[in-house]
Amino acid sequence: MPFDQSYEKHPESVSAKLPDRHHLLIAGALCIVLAAIVPWVTLQYGFALCGGILLSIAAFLKVSRVAADRASAHLFQTACRIMMHDVGIGFVTNAAGVVRYANPGAYDRFGDAQGRTLAAVFELMLANPGSVFSQVAAQARDTGAQTEDIVTRGGHFRLRLLVMGADCQLWWLDDLSQTGRLGSKPGQQHVIPMMTAGPDGQIIQMNKAFRALVGGSIHTLDQIFEETPLRSGQTHHLRGAEGRITVIIAVSEGRDGMRDIYLLPCPDGLQMPRQIEADWDAIEDLPVPLLKVARDGSLLGSNREARQLLDIGSTQGRHLADVLNNPGRPIRDWLSEALAGQAGSVSQFLHGRGQRQDTFVQVTLNTAGGADDPHLIAVLNDVTELKTLEAQFVQSQKMQAIGQLAGGVAHDFNNLLTAISGHCELLLCNHDEHDQDYGDLIQIHQNTNRAASLVGQLLAFSRKQNLQLEAIDLRDTLSDLTHLLNRLVGEKVTLTLDHDPELAQILADKRQLEQVLMNLVVNARDAMSGAGEIRVTTKNMHLSKAMQRDRATVPAGHYVLVKVIDNGQGIAADKLGKIFEPFFTTKRTGEGTGLGLSTAYGIVKQTGGYIFVDTVVGEGTTFSLFFPRHTGRTKTAALPAAAVAQRIKTSADGVVLLVEDEAPVRAFATRALRLRGYTVLEADHAEAALEMLDNEDLQVDIFVTDVIMPGQDGPTWVRQALKSRPDTKVVFMSGYPEDAFDDGEPEVLGAAFLPKPFSLKDLTDVVQNQLQGVPQTAES
Repeated sequence: MPFDQSYEKHPESVSAKLPDRHHLLIAGALCIVLAAIVPWVTLQYGFALCGGILLSIAAFLKVSRVAADRASAHLFQTACRIMMHDVGIGFVTNAAGVVRYANPGAYDRFGDAQGRTLAAVFELMLANPGSVFSQVAAQARDTGAQTEDIVTRGGHFRLRLLVMGADCQLWWLDDLSQTGRLGSKPGQQHVIPMMTAGPDGQIIQMNKAFRALVGGSIHTLDQIFEETPLRSGQTHHLRGAEGRITVIIAVSEGRDGMRDIYLLPCPDGLQMPRQIEADWDAIEDLPVPLLKVARDGSLLGSNREARQLLDIGSTQGRHLADVLNNPGRPIRDWLSEALAGQAGSVSQFLHGRGQRQDTFVQVTLNTAGGADDPHLIAVLNDVTELKTLEAQFVQSQKMQAIGQLAGGVAHDFNNLLTAISGHCELLLCNHDEHDQDYGDLIQIHQNTNRAASLVGQLLAFSRKQNLQLEAIDLRDTLSDLTHLLNRLVGEKVTLTLDHDPELAQILADKRQLEQVLMNLVVNARDAMSGAGEIRVTTKNMHLSKAMQRDRATVPAGHYVLVKVIDNGQGIAADKLGKIFEPFFTTKRTGEGTGLGLSTAYGIVKQTGGYIFVDTVVGEGTTFSLFFPRHTGRTKTAALPAAAVAQRIKTSADGVVLLVEDEAPVRAFATRALRLRGYTVLEADHAEAALEMLDNEDLQVDIFVTDVIMPGQDGPTWVRQALKSRPDTKVVFMSGYPEDAFDDGEPEVLGAAFLPKPFSLKDLTDVVQNQLQGVPQTAES
């Protein structure tokens, strides 16, 4: 059917989207009538003016409609002229996919498609045609064009779309199994051997060239190739009709595990027709990125897929080093080894250059050409997604290693700090503020406490700190912090709190949670130059299903969501992935330790929560913290008044068996306890302590022992000793958190835990409370 007649039968146009002018005409005429009959002059003028405006708009829409119809008709006629002279299969459709014109090739293949949707035309060819066409059309919205390769049992096809207007689309269907698009130009009789294989190795179809090479149709890959699995760019041995053939494999991955496999020429192997070997354009449309590389690295040719992957318009005048980074050594050496056959077909993973720096490309070099024209064929494979996953895995391993290192270093530092601060306290006991050395001792003590705080941050990052969990209402916590936070942000920054009135409780360490909130607020303040606003919001949130976010999965359930929002400068994309790493900071030297966010991350994760960040450069950043809602009985820290608070005795009774392998810590603890009047027996390891206890006449009231020691650890020897001395009290002390020495054995009931570093008063308090039967509080 001629295209002009086709348009008359299907007059869809963009003018159909314009407002209906008939309603405007009726409304305008009604206003004119009302202007003639109403008795008030003011209303007469008003109705007349309104009627005139509506009639003018109706006239304008009439002209616009006519112009739009003419433009649409002209566009459609142009599209049909283009499609009429195309020798392939082509359709002109409206935006809804209804066929308005089908060219002779389409008529021969599908019959009369006029007035039918493309999905209906292709229903016998594709399993889900509606979804395929919808996806291609959606992908073409940004660029106006899209190409999609489709593999079916009937062959390999390419679907192409060109959007000419809001209601005019051109669709082409290329049969790649039968045309010369994969290796031959129109008029040539030769084509590159190609076949399509499924995920299980079953061969779905092969072209004529491939069938001629292997002597007919074959059903599985292992019947053709001696080595499987097939690797793109590698040489493989093929069982040909006339014997064994060495070939280079190029693989194009498709959907659902489908693969297009192409055979490329190899020296002393598959002999391609000379015109194909000499003419690089013969594989222009091969869906596998290929480069032709001279021995000095100059690019002699490329196909479309390679240029798209490397984001270059042409390879003319370019060197391999212009598009890919070197493999850790001069490219010339790498190419020379490949030409000499020394490198085999080993692949290199290289970064793209220029606009493609975030792209990873697997490059496999193979020799080609004769003695008079030696060169290399580079088979490329985009492995960006794979390398990204690998980088994420390496990053997680690095963070885990740093966490383990931080935990170990923190434990050793806690022992040192316990000894330093302890002996400093002992000296302070013998000096008053008028002594010459008193100020120096105070400085030592204060800086030791600062060091202990830094160690606490390391432990928070490694999630190995001691948490005193209690039920917390974040509204109360933030209310208590408001004054301090306002002082931290300064006068030019406004701090706003917005709470859910029905906010649920969470289970957390209040002191550590306050540290998290202060770190986030201080970071928000630093992100704003001068004035600004920081908002802290809290609300209950229910996740009906698991939430995937970044690399974390938040399980379904009830949560309390805390957001810290600023309108600062935001975080650059290249820094966003590093902000939770320890010692990473964007601040100038001396302005930050780089532990603020890593500490917050560690505390939140150890509490059982999740922390995420959203940022827009130039607009601001939002940190979102998810804490599981606490539904158990309220578990608050014991109030000091509730305990049987007694002053520390200057002269106490009792025999203490102190077991500590660190001599400085043992020396301080021994002196501190003896100053309070206790009798102290010392042992530097568990075996020595058990040997002392073999003496049945020896009375011991309390065991004070380190947890991690050479030989038997603290809990192990204590359990053994309690078998013969069940009434002896126990205090464990350690630089690790209390749950770090959970060895799967029964818990030592009634034991107290004293985290390092501890002060003289901490030590004597916990020993005194244990001997008097006073329960250990969250503060101790």
